[in-house]
Amino acid sequence: MEKIVEQVWDYTKHAKFYSYRPNYAPRSIDMLIELAKKSSGKSKVKVADIGAGTGNLSIMLAERGCEVVAVEPNDAMREIGKERTKDLDIEWVRATGIDSTLKDGEFDWVSFGSSFNVMDRTMALKESYRLLKQDCYFTCMWNHRDLNDPIQKEAENIIMEFVPSYTRGTRREDQRPIIEAHKDLFDNIIYLEEDFYFHQSIENYINAWQSVKNPYWDLETKEGNELFEKITNKLKQNLPSEFGIKYTTRAWSAKKVK
Repeated sequence: MEKIVEQVWDYTKHAKFYSYRPNYAPRSIDMLIELAKKSSGKSKVKVADIGAGTGNLSIMLAERGCEVVAVEPNDAMREIGKERTKDLDIEWVRATGIDSTLKDGEFDWVSFGSSFNVMDRTMALKESYRLLKQDCYFTCMWNHRDLNDPIQKEAENIIMEFVPSYTRGTRREDQRPIIEAHKDLFDNIIYLEEDFYFHQSIENYINAWQSVKNPYWDLETKEGNELFEKITNKLKQNLPSEFGIKYTTRAWSAKKVK
């Protein structure tokens, strides 16, 4: 199979751990779908879910009646996604977020679930504009750990102990400036956030961390594995075996301008 050049990171080694991540807050997804319905004037919206990964967001959208085209360049992620969604109304496409291969003006909504930050955002906005019908919306969203939550605060302290330079990157930034910089494409920004609590075992919490790709511990290297093992050993020592932790779904939406 021809290899697609992916923007920034290859998630092949991380794909099987994506199911351990908490999914997006359901009421936020409900509200975003209502926005898509009202802006398109349709009761069943067609969504291009860009950087669909293993299907976490795509599944939520399909279960709520959306027609979903899931765009994912990584073969390992996409194959897991196909298997998970074989009984749902989801079409999988092997392409990137900046060259989706999809038709102009075919979609009522374009979504990026934890993917907008791993590609050139300006190019992703231009591609979203091309795909959308007039007056319809694009949305980028993430689940952010609440760093004031006691469990997350302890985990953060442990990571910083081993990686003093640790930062969380573009996924933690306010996306408004990049959208406002392209007012010729998108305007009428809507920001939405919702807190929720997610119950996890320490084992699953660590598995979820293995889905994270960052420049600090590369699990494909001996050094990266050794560092991750040191961090996780201390997490096991300092955190309870089961816990509920607070996350926040944050989403930025903007309407395609004329």
